[in-house]
Amino acid sequence: MERALRVARAVTVVYFVLNGTLLGMWVVQIPAVEERVGISHATLGGFLVLLGAGAFAGMQVGGRLSDRLGTRTVVPLAGVLCSATLVLPGLAREPWVLGAALLLFGFGNGTLDVSMNAHAVQVEKAYERPVMSAFHATFSVGGVLAALAGAAFTRIGWSPATTLGVAAAVGVVVALAAARGLLPAVATDAPVDAEGRLGRPERSKRPVPGRIWLLAVLALLVMLCEGAANDWSVLHLKTVLGAPESTAALAYGTYASTMTIGRLLADRISGRFGPVAVLRNGAALAAVGITVAALSPWIWAALAGWALFGLGLSGCVPQLFSAAGHADPAAAGTNVSRVAGLGYIGMLAGPAVIGWSTHLVALNHTFLLLSLFCVTAVVAAGVLRPAPQPSRAAGLTP
Repeated sequence: MERALRVARAVTVVYFVLNGTLLGMWVVQIPAVEERVGISHATLGGFLVLLGAGAFAGMQVGGRLSDRLGTRTVVPLAGVLCSATLVLPGLAREPWVLGAALLLFGFGNGTLDVSMNAHAVQVEKAYERPVMSAFHATFSVGGVLAALAGAAFTRIGWSPATTLGVAAAVGVVVALAAARGLLPAVATDAPVDAEGRLGRPERSKRPVPGRIWLLAVLALLVMLCEGAANDWSVLHLKTVLGAPESTAALAYGTYASTMTIGRLLADRISGRFGPVAVLRNGAALAAVGITVAALSPWIWAALAGWALFGLGLSGCVPQLFSAAGHADPAAAGTNVSRVAGLGYIGMLAGPAVIGWSTHLVALNHTFLLLSLFCVTAVVAAGVLRPAPQPSRAAGLTP
């Protein structure tokens, strides 16, 4: 059993890396695809909304299928779907075809995202200690692999269709090959029939607890901060502080680096001090970091602020996903999909919220809104405390 658990943890890492790589391969090819289809930046922005809409829909479907069929079935199928649909944007030559392709790829990405997170919750429960943050760190590793591979394929003159097609084929093979190591569904708290046989756990028919929606709202706020950092950190240094492009690029680089490092460390911290401490102290550190970045007139201090922002945020989302998955074993996938889905909306909305706010105040001052969101997470961090479980004996009838 211990060996099977180690294997399951390893293949869960494989799926997280796979998801990060597939998404990263698309990101690397965006300029080439935009030029090939002949659309403007504004039109591309609209199509990226379709990518997000597809991902949101995929999360909802993937969560429910994970609860009904088990993650061992859904994760590899979602990996195949996400991989196979990656090639579609590279084949598009008309705008409407690109829009449809991104909608389908987004659906596959969302299905894989939520199902692999639901399986990660299952692995974490079996380990009986936090491991979720490390999985999220390996997603970032996939993005790095995609950047390196994309750059290499571009140098040798491969087209977007060829590049994405090769990545899709490799992805399908990896998704299927890793499937055997996934954990089977475990019937915890399953009903026992009159002959003493253990049955499958019934799907939860209770109303969605308010705690799940609060976790989802916190995910929206935290991932909105992440989305804003992804799109505005470099522009902040370049347009507000006048940094050269090479220096401005370090803003995102320092943020992403500390984000990855923090996620590699967050599980140990959570295991020792608890998830509430990770969210509360992490969000507080992020609030300090983004405030320093927003108000500092010095480039070096702004870089330090972005670094603190990434470090503080790093452990927050994994704690929220983990809490959602553990809240109700019979609806783990569905609850993760609710939290991840609303969080993904925040990720997409982050850049737009900051952009709209620049009509009212300077770009750096809009970041104070992100500080407010982090403070909200500090105040609400207690929601991560596990809800008291009713006694099993209390439910017995004579």
